[in-house]
Amino acid sequence: MSKEKYIDDIREIREMMDKSSRFISLSGWSGVSAGIFALLGAYIGYRNIYVDPSYSAYDRIVLSSENWWTLLLIAITTLLLSIIFGIYFTTRKARQNNQPIWGSTSKRLVVNLMIPLIAGGILCLMLLMKGYIGLVAPMTLLFYGLSLVNASKYTLSEMKSLGILEIVLGLVAIQFIGYGLIFWTVGFGLLHIIYGIIMHFRYEK
Repeated sequence: MSKEKYIDDIREIREMMDKSSRFISLSGWSGVSAGIFALLGAYIGYRNIYVDPSYSAYDRIVLSSENWWTLLLIAITTLLLSIIFGIYFTTRKARQNNQPIWGSTSKRLVVNLMIPLIAGGILCLMLLMKGYIGLVAPMTLLFYGLSLVNASKYTLSEMKSLGILEIVLGLVAIQFIGYGLIFWTVGFGLLHIIYGIIMHFRYEK
């Protein structure tokens, strides 16, 4: 009996250490909302800036100044809305879990998430300004997937799975240049919604 109690105590200690080293308050609704905004952003982008899918990624395509700023505005708006709603849902869940929002674990999570994300964002802006539009969608998927995998060790393991899927999707998108918007919609829209629903029913129900 004492041996079983000893094993139970070790299991509880291990669970406590795991929780203290991982930010477990990411909300499934954050993923769902990000996916919805991505779908809306992709639709608006498609309606405003349509490029013939027959071009090669390595051919230079010049965007007009108006279209360039429209595309950038759509991307920034989509990102800001996703961040705002993500913070709202995550904050609400953290309060329910009695977990600090901005502790040492969440700081490490954000830092590891942002390093590949910022590098990828700068690269994509450079590609966009030089007119290599076909590479932008695959690169956003690749660097986003890398950032998720990099940050997954500080949160729930499902984030790593999502990151790997994003990386694979980005690599496949490079092979099908001209259909980047479709892959981008699947990666940032549908995958986020599916991921959010799974997270909600697995950890929040």
